Amino acid sequence: MNYARMVIEKEAPEEYGYDRIRFNLSESSIADQKLSDVGLSLPDLTLFYGEHRGDKELRALIAAQDKGISADDVLVTAGAAGALFIISTSLLSERDHLVVVRPNYATNIETPKAIGCAISYVDLDFDAGFAIDFGRVAASMQPNTKLISVTCPHNPTGTMMGRADLDALIALAEASGCHLLVDETYRDLSYGQRLPAAASLSPKAISVSSLSKAFGIPGIRIGWLITSDAELQERFLAAKEQIGICGSVIDEGIARGMLGRRDAFLAALLPEMAKRRDIVQDWIDREPLVDWVRPQGGVVGFPRLNVSPDFDLDRFYVNLLENHGTYVGPGHWFDMPKRFFRVGFGWPKEAELQGGLDAITAALRQ
Repeated sequence: MNYARMVIEKEAPEEYGYDRIRFNLSESSIADQKLSDVGLSLPDLTLFYGEHRGDKELRALIAAQDKGISADDVLVTAGAAGALFIISTSLLSERDHLVVVRPNYATNIETPKAIGCAISYVDLDFDAGFAIDFGRVAASMQPNTKLISVTCPHNPTGTMMGRADLDALIALAEASGCHLLVDETYRDLSYGQRLPAAASLSPKAISVSSLSKAFGIPGIRIGWLITSDAELQERFLAAKEQIGICGSVIDEGIARGMLGRRDAFLAALLPEMAKRRDIVQDWIDREPLVDWVRPQGGVVGFPRLNVSPDFDLDRFYVNLLENHGTYVGPGHWFDMPKRFFRVGFGWPKEAELQGGLDAITAALRQ
């Protein structure tokens, strides 16, 4: 495989240096949690090889979130990124074809690129509300298409497809003999009705999620994939075993504790994140040079700068960071024009969010 570093990781705030950023609006998760924040402590665990599929109790907690899913359908992975890597390397080769709805999380694009498979992109349109165009997805299918890749709620726009769209994509995958991958990392942060896990609706659908974004514990590297196709699950397990055999029993112990508190945690979190979304909306309503499609899920949005063609976007981003200490996720992180940027409203404190938004206004005026 021909690996190349992902731009979003090369320019991540932890690479740039958190100490150089005053208002960090680039993060795609809620604030990082301490064990004490969520009422957890480390148990006195035996540090043995864990179950290869993941701790059975943890898998049961994950499966219990949807009807029609069992613990045997769940494979615990090293974050959602680990799940996406396993799926791509198990299903794709240089002879295969992939359809990706773009923008998308970088791993969903860069790993298939490293494999060398052919990729067709279905780009979302701001003026269409970043809605998935099912007709364009269907038109992109080829005889050797092995995978359709989407995210919902969407990263970086925060938009969501409806149940009819999800059902149509599943039907397309079934009719084409390929698989539908739905990255559902933000599903627990849906502000309206939460869609069912795609994997609960068809053996041709694969769901991926993690505890990193909605639960603020990316440091334990716990994610998972779900498929009810037993043969495919064995292939994914074989990949995991060859990569690292099993996960960390410490990480899985913390994950069990967090998912055991899931409902109470989300009940407190969702109203606060909705309030943060409203703060960004109020700012956009006052700022004529910025617009967005209001997110329906997650803690990120993808605003567009309404500036003239001769506006120096490179200078704007440098000025925003170097002179105003504010970091956002520029469009090139997602193969999108520089007029777009990802703003994360869940990670910073409320005052820091407002400070960063005010800094964007100041940098635009300069």
